[in-house]
Amino acid sequence: MTRQPHFVVVGGGTAGWIAAFIIQDAARRKGLDARISVIEPSSIPTVGVGEATTAAFRVLLMHFNIDEFEFFRKTEATFKLGIRHEDWRRKGFTYYGPIDDPHQVIKAPPGAASDYLNVYAIAAGKPITDMHLFGPLLEQKKAPYARKADGSLIPLGPFHHAYHFDQAKVGRFFASKSQGVDIIDAVVSGVHRHPETGDITALELDNGTKVEADFFIDATGFRKQLIVKEMQAPWISYAHELPVNRALPFWLDIKPGDEIANYTRAWAMDSGWMWQIPTQTRYGCGYVYSDEFSTPEQAKAEVERLLGREIEVRSDIRFQIGRLENAWVGNVLAVGLSSSFLEPLESTSIHGTIVQMMLFADRYLKHPADLTPADRADYNARVGRQVDDFRTFVNTHYLVERDDTPFWREVRASRIHPETKQRLQYWQHHMPRHEQFPDTLFGLPHIQTQLHYPVLTGLGLLDQNLARQEMDKDPKLRQFARETYDSLVKEYRAAAQKALGHAEFLQAVRDMA
Repeated sequence: MTRQPHFVVVGGGTAGWIAAFIIQDAARRKGLDARISVIEPSSIPTVGVGEATTAAFRVLLMHFNIDEFEFFRKTEATFKLGIRHEDWRRKGFTYYGPIDDPHQVIKAPPGAASDYLNVYAIAAGKPITDMHLFGPLLEQKKAPYARKADGSLIPLGPFHHAYHFDQAKVGRFFASKSQGVDIIDAVVSGVHRHPETGDITALELDNGTKVEADFFIDATGFRKQLIVKEMQAPWISYAHELPVNRALPFWLDIKPGDEIANYTRAWAMDSGWMWQIPTQTRYGCGYVYSDEFSTPEQAKAEVERLLGREIEVRSDIRFQIGRLENAWVGNVLAVGLSSSFLEPLESTSIHGTIVQMMLFADRYLKHPADLTPADRADYNARVGRQVDDFRTFVNTHYLVERDDTPFWREVRASRIHPETKQRLQYWQHHMPRHEQFPDTLFGLPHIQTQLHYPVLTGLGLLDQNLARQEMDKDPKLRQFARETYDSLVKEYRAAAQKALGHAEFLQAVRDMA
């Protein structure tokens, strides 16, 4: 009889607990009688500087039947309906990137190409964001909810939103929801390896105990304790094309009565950019910059000059931007910051963890004795492509007009990746299409045209004449698109009038407790 397999997640936090939850659920559905443990030392503190997600996080909550309003209350979460990009294209220019996709709610005419509404908006010189429900909500800092006559809350549309939160609270929230997951409060102090296969067989803990297991998830963050220090997984650097390598995190309090942003603020600075991520009580902020062009002292002074106030720096975070060549080596699979790290411009970290764990659980999870080199190779190829796509999308944000500082001049001159240039060159002659992004993740959420269009138009990178030529080829589609665009704008502006303010919504949810 085959013994019960043991899966051990090393490192808790958001990534570790998401991994444990997804594996536990998939094992149960597959009839795999697995034991799952999370080694999470309470002695290692976390810096809660605010984390932003994509809509994949809401899909995760719904999958686990987790009450979204309870999640808001327990984690001090707020809505993220998109990103506000300031001073990227040029100083003084702002554009929004809403994360909803109006193509989802409109049945296209037969034969219509994908993204035809985006193409129409560009051809007509109309703002893409106006046909998004989240467009007017972003500008007015409102929630995608209204209040019914009986006082209950009702969503304004079918679109998935995302969240901001303090990641330390989210890890604890998932831990409190765990059922049948063993929690081990200890630090890994040693590793036992199989003399022939090189697989990890057991972990020594600082409390004197030993944990034997069959499969290990490395969620140890930047330490990469198992996947790199033990398994020697090679690292692929993105440092050239994503040139920020250091972060200066700090907090800004939210004053009572202030409206709360429903977007991640990404504010381009002299040597990088600043994030501002709202929780219910404060903004988690940070300046991610290149230390080739600024010192920590200069970075702090620049932030204080911009904000007109002193800040208290919470940490000095240095990071390597890139990914593991293979996120799964032997019987160790890395997730979260152990697997890859990109600057947090498009919230790819938690999104990547969710999608990677869903991919692993759905396509590959079985008794560890039955896992094959082909399984590993296939997973690694798909995850590697996923993160490379993240890299190229984030790098696209650096296709700017700015040349006012040495950092921006250097970025423009030599930090644009060949794949970014190749895509942009293609888009000089063809409008971006959903089909140009191959599905290598079996339909799981990924960076595709719905996120590219607001960025490309915000940076002025798409050709209006090209869009007009395309629309001119099909006058019926152009008429349909015009009527559809106008009706969506009218409908969503009316919906925004009914929407609750963001702070008002959050207070209503807190009052439910």
